[in-house]
Amino acid sequence: MPNSVKQIHSTFKQSIWLDYIDRNIIRTDKLQSLIDDDGIRGVTSNPAIFEQAINNSADYDADILKYGKVNADPESIFFKLAIDDIQNAADLFEPLYNDGIAGADGYVSLEVSPLLALDELATIAQARQLWAAVNRKNLMVKIPGTWPCLHAIETAISEGININVTLLFSLSRYEEVANAYINGLEQRVAAGHGISEIASVASFFLSRIDLMVDPILDGKDLTEMRGEVAIASAKAAYKIYKRLFNGPRWEKLEAKGAKPQRLLWASTGNKNPAYRDTRYMEELIGPDTVNTAPMSLIDAFRDHGIALPRLENNTEHSFNILSALELAGINMELIAADLEQEGIKKFEEPYKKLLAAITNKLDNKI
Repeated sequence: MPNSVKQIHSTFKQSIWLDYIDRNIIRTDKLQSLIDDDGIRGVTSNPAIFEQAINNSADYDADILKYGKVNADPESIFFKLAIDDIQNAADLFEPLYNDGIAGADGYVSLEVSPLLALDELATIAQARQLWAAVNRKNLMVKIPGTWPCLHAIETAISEGININVTLLFSLSRYEEVANAYINGLEQRVAAGHGISEIASVASFFLSRIDLMVDPILDGKDLTEMRGEVAIASAKAAYKIYKRLFNGPRWEKLEAKGAKPQRLLWASTGNKNPAYRDTRYMEELIGPDTVNTAPMSLIDAFRDHGIALPRLENNTEHSFNILSALELAGINMELIAADLEQEGIKKFEEPYKKLLAAITNKLDNKI
């Protein structure tokens, strides 16, 4: 029986990335087996993932003490720990990165500090630092798609830094992010630099949308749309993607080797037990996209997931849902703004907890 996770890419050309990293899965060959057996084609990380890995494991303790002797600043220590992991994971994915079209997959993502989510200048400064420190072509630096950071995204792309744009919830912001990518490529071409090795993804968050919108639907007697809004939004985003990465403007860049900024489906672990646990993977399988999934979701899909190309199915139904929301006075742009602020806090809190844990380990000599 074919592996249904591996089939998503081999048959339907969607890349599955693992939304998790720690030293154990690298050192025990677990990550390599995911690459070989499940066809996992990249890794994403975030502050919450690293907080779990470092705070709940002794794997990092020796290095915390070692790095603490040089510089006791917990943020400096964290990034040294994270960079070690990211480099090792990037090295595992290097053969995949170099296979076929260089840069099509094989990326490992590392996020700038969530405390900088609304600070353009500090974000681009740290993106440059991480890019130089990791020193791997298959790194993607994660920058949040907040309004202040749009120019940071554009600047990073113009400087040849691969970017994973995170925390996207609204269609209008997604379009702004895609245009920032295109602008950055155009600036790089104008400066006389190549663009064929630059890659980017735009991470559209899903389950959190339904988690916030479902109670609003209940209050307006629209319960038949429960659990439908995130998928409808993703399908609308894919339509924007196909419009922006076609036509004369894009074709000029494509002729110079540019790759489209792929949509990445994030927050795909189901948060409502009333829904099928694999639904956010199953409903959005489509070509030239990415789904980043936690280990539990990959295990569930391997067990009972159904791999079929559904991304462009029932699109009229999806657009009808979005129209019905507007008619009901549900402003998805305002909801997206609330989700963005909530998302920033959800990353800030574990990040602060992580820094406190490092300080505590240093104070107590682990």
